[in-house]
Amino acid sequence: MHPIRRQRLFMVIFIVVVASAAVGLLSFALRENINLFYAPSDIVSGKAPEGVHIRAGGMVVDGSLERADDSLFARFQITDGEANVEVHYTGILPDLFSEGEAAVATGELDKNGIFMASEVLAKHDENYTPPEVADAMEAAHQRAADAADNTTPTDDY
Repeated sequence: MHPIRRQRLFMVIFIVVVASAAVGLLSFALRENINLFYAPSDIVSGKAPEGVHIRAGGMVVDGSLERADDSLFARFQITDGEANVEVHYTGILPDLFSEGEAAVATGELDKNGIFMASEVLAKHDENYTPPEVADAMEAAHQRAADAADNTTPTDDY
């Protein structure tokens, strides 16, 4: 092999190895910062991992908000129209947080299926719903509509 071609081949191999190492190190460093979003129906069906930092979002179920009298502890449920997930949070809830409104909680799912939130976010105006929540709600409504279509009687004789 010609010395110039050999030098070019080694240079290309070196660049590929260094680029692969850089991507691997970046992926390893950023894996702790990945926040996966799960809808309540995904959490109830077991798709969400336990003990991993995730986000869960949906509409706060009317009548489910309970606040402790002697601490900042709050308990509420979120729903995507198909399933409910209980959320426990200790801290100050956002001013716009209320029942029947969209919320996104960041935290971990425990072994009992309760979402232990470390942060709760609420919508910021009357027309906004977080994109993940809107997509999850739309998917739940679509599944419900498909199920209703499959159970409707037909007039085939």
